[in-house]
Amino acid sequence: MRAETQNIVAEIEKSLELLAQRMDYETAPHRLEEFNARVEDPNLWDNPENAQKLMRERQMLVDAIETYETIKTDLSDNIELIELGEMEEDDEVVADAEGAIKALGEKAAKKELEALLDGEADSNDTFLEINSGAGGTESCDWASMLARMYVRWAEKKGYTVELQSETAGEEAGIKSAAYKISGHNAYGWLKSESGVHRLVRISPYDSAAKRHTSFSSVWVYPVVDDNIEIEVNPADIRIDTYRSSGAGGQHVNTTDSAVRITHIPTGIVVTSSEKSQHQNRDIAMKALKSRLYQQELDRRNADINAAHEAKGDAGWGNQIRSYVLQPYQMVKDLRTNHETSDTKGVLDGDLDGFMAATLALDVAGKSRSEAQGD
Repeated sequence: MRAETQNIVAEIEKSLELLAQRMDYETAPHRLEEFNARVEDPNLWDNPENAQKLMRERQMLVDAIETYETIKTDLSDNIELIELGEMEEDDEVVADAEGAIKALGEKAAKKELEALLDGEADSNDTFLEINSGAGGTESCDWASMLARMYVRWAEKKGYTVELQSETAGEEAGIKSAAYKISGHNAYGWLKSESGVHRLVRISPYDSAAKRHTSFSSVWVYPVVDDNIEIEVNPADIRIDTYRSSGAGGQHVNTTDSAVRITHIPTGIVVTSSEKSQHQNRDIAMKALKSRLYQQELDRRNADINAAHEAKGDAGWGNQIRSYVLQPYQMVKDLRTNHETSDTKGVLDGDLDGFMAATLALDVAGKSRSEAQGD
């Protein structure tokens, strides 16, 4: 076996060790039996919320076991094929097996990162807010490009995307937009995107074809589960209704049904502009509770808190990532130095590399902190 393939095999084995550790593989079959027994309880769906939670937890364990065992089996099978091919001097068999191991290494690395999404709210659905910053029309257009980028990313993940509210720009793009993105680990993946995003390009709105720099901010926070108690004092909130000013089409709203809730002690403002005012109150209140829950997570997690404090205003000096379209093409994350020249791919939603790099950096930082604490 070539040295390069041996290194990949070693990395896959490390990933398997972590995957086994994360799900406690030794007890996993017993826990799955317990889940299966509870699923067969005829009274399970008397409480739909608990039943759905149980089914999600069971499926997560089933997926974890299947992932681990599939990678382990595929690795063993391809190692045997390489050994057999080398014995029979069949270079084609060896090459095919080495290619399969290389692909398996990429899959194992991805699953290892997913297994590290074990924060308190990482598995939750998420709210994502985008606001244009310094740059006027350019920034409004940039905000709409970011919105498209994240919607594309979410769709590729198989997540459900719901537009909660949107305010159109005066000439182009959007001033702001808020989405709810639903799917397993939606918050865990997207939380690293909170911050200021900087765009450099030749402006399509400048007749002199000069280069412009624009900024927009992204804020991500988890959708709180119904079983998480977040108390909101009615005296601490102000509820306003207004007419939505969406971009038109399916999002146009001609009644004063949109709702804005202001949490006076913190200054947090959340909005929703669906068709029903009652529905909007419910959506906005859930969003407010999620924001308050995020604040509590921030207080308990110094790393996340520092990241939000460092986000600052959507302008010079505060960006976490730069997207340069002219004079050259590059997207670079300033926290991890991860970069790519495939700007089109990134703007079409290919963000996993950036998210994985930030996640790995966070995990490394936590590991160092734990080691120093020990």
